[in-house]
Amino acid sequence: MKFVAITACPTGIAHTYMAAESLEQTAKANGDTIVVETQGSAGSTPLSAEDIATADAVIFAADLAVQGRDRFAGKPIVEAPVKQAINDAAGLFERARAAAAAGSPSPAAPAAGPELTTKVGANDRLGTRIRQWLMTGVSYLIPFVAAGGLLIALSFALGGYQIASAPKVTEHFDAGSVAGWAALMFQIGSAAFSFLVPVLAGFIAFAMADRPAIAPGFVGGAIAVTVGAGFLGGLVAGLLAGGVVMALKRVQVPKAMRGIMPVVVYPLLGSIVVGVLMYVVVGKPMAAATDGLTHWLNSLSGVSAVLLGALLGLMMAFDMGGPVNKAAYTFAVGGLTTGTGASLQIMAAVMGAGMVPPLALALASTVRRKLFTEAERENGRAAWLLGASFITEGAIPFAAADPFRVIPSMMLGSAVTGSLSMAFGATLRAPHGGIFVLPLIGRPLLFTLALLVGTAVSAAAVILLKQLRLRTSDTAAAVTASPVNA
Repeated sequence: MKFVAITACPTGIAHTYMAAESLEQTAKANGDTIVVETQGSAGSTPLSAEDIATADAVIFAADLAVQGRDRFAGKPIVEAPVKQAINDAAGLFERARAAAAAGSPSPAAPAAGPELTTKVGANDRLGTRIRQWLMTGVSYLIPFVAAGGLLIALSFALGGYQIASAPKVTEHFDAGSVAGWAALMFQIGSAAFSFLVPVLAGFIAFAMADRPAIAPGFVGGAIAVTVGAGFLGGLVAGLLAGGVVMALKRVQVPKAMRGIMPVVVYPLLGSIVVGVLMYVVVGKPMAAATDGLTHWLNSLSGVSAVLLGALLGLMMAFDMGGPVNKAAYTFAVGGLTTGTGASLQIMAAVMGAGMVPPLALALASTVRRKLFTEAERENGRAAWLLGASFITEGAIPFAAADPFRVIPSMMLGSAVTGSLSMAFGATLRAPHGGIFVLPLIGRPLLFTLALLVGTAVSAAAVILLKQLRLRTSDTAAAVTASPVNA
């Protein structure tokens, strides 16, 4: 049979492409053909009209609204979260075959261009909804983090840390000197970083109450920066803005006014309420909490720093790109805006710990090939680059196939790397990049040592656990086949 599919995850980075690869491999194993459109952060090549017309069924593996859905009107459609395509592609194809056999076409969808999306489901529980609200904010935050952080890191590489005190390029810019370009990179990156808290707050609010909440969220986030409340203030501002607009939407208004409510009234009243709350009620306590957290981080040393590194490592490997992983990463990125030594050490520990899972599984699948399937060995070859690039999601195919052995093993190695990185005092000013920003890491040799040790620990742990499982299976098979049992 022939299928077409669309894959899309909120960040549009790893899961989008891993789901596409899983669908393609499963289709090949089944003797089917499939053409996948990846609606990721790098853009997408749309499916051709011929591919859609000749397809028996359509698979949407997406955590957010599919763009151009109207193209598939009249075709049987199967929908699932993007992780299901990674973990259970075979099940998706069974559903697609059933839909094609039933011949149940999808209703025509109205044509729509690209739009802002949220991954919050209408029927999710409150705890899940809160987590998804926060994850939506983080997913829109990541491009600003990557652009701003890497520009700042590049400026330090070109001009040294003293480039932060260079005069404004609007007043003095020497195009013929490296220092002039370094100052320009630093100031562009700083401008991108200045949006972090407002973007976080704005898109948390958007996830809660749609477009009318974006303006109040951005306003609340900007005020959080003004009063010194930082990322904690941004989180609160986003939740406040979303909650206020949700409440305003419940108010019944005459039909004549409904057209202006989302464009004028909700943003206006929401901004007023959130602004007053942030300036008068919430701002100062959140600023005090942020200052207290900063002072606590700066005071960390010895055992407490090592324990924090281990905790962050555990979080980075627990769900490998999921909410817990993103919470640790966002915590580290938030510290970058303070520029303190402890915050830079946390960023280094988080990145090192996040690199361990894919690197460890790449190593394990290379050293003990017989313990892994052919598909896992293929994923292992790709995991070398994913791990080196600090894309923790490269370990997901292994964790999906054997979670009770892989995940604890990865958590152990990541905790080791996080704690060693903190103990060694390695620092990092870039929010991403993996080994490609190694020249920007303080104490790079010790950071590399921490990474190698954690990778070796995780690889050894997963090999040991898989060997134990294999021996247990062999023993059980031998007992079953013995004459006594016969």
